[in-house]
Amino acid sequence: MAKNKTTETQSNVVDFINIFVEEETKKKDAFELIRMMQEITGFEPKMWGPSIIGFGSYHYKYASGHEGDSPLVAFSPRKAAISLYLYTSPENREEILSELGKHKASKGCIYIKKLADIEPEVLKKMILHSFEYLKNLYPSN
Repeated sequence: MAKNKTTETQSNVVDFINIFVEEETKKKDAFELIRMMQEITGFEPKMWGPSIIGFGSYHYKYASGHEGDSPLVAFSPRKAAISLYLYTSPENREEILSELGKHKASKGCIYIKKLADIEPEVLKKMILHSFEYLKNLYPSN
């Protein structure tokens, strides 16, 4: 079975942002996301793989037998956009995303250009929902 590429590392989060995030607005937004996610989850930020900043973790195991660890909430300040790794339940996904503001979404990620484009209270609600949902789904963590 293939090894997961995205695992928690000992890399320094602040160093990662200061060295690899070139755009000042994105750098400022990354530090604000850290503050927001840390406040909501109570977890310190940790690097996951080379470019994802995650908070907390859970262990998952699929019916296929594939298993691993993943952060409860996370983001990555990538060059094209900030990727938000937040679980949104299918029943209210479209409704909450319609309230978020300017973004793009795929099945597993939400992409924003900058925090000024979105509603911060909606984002906070999404972070809390994702965190609580995954903590309840995987309570052994």
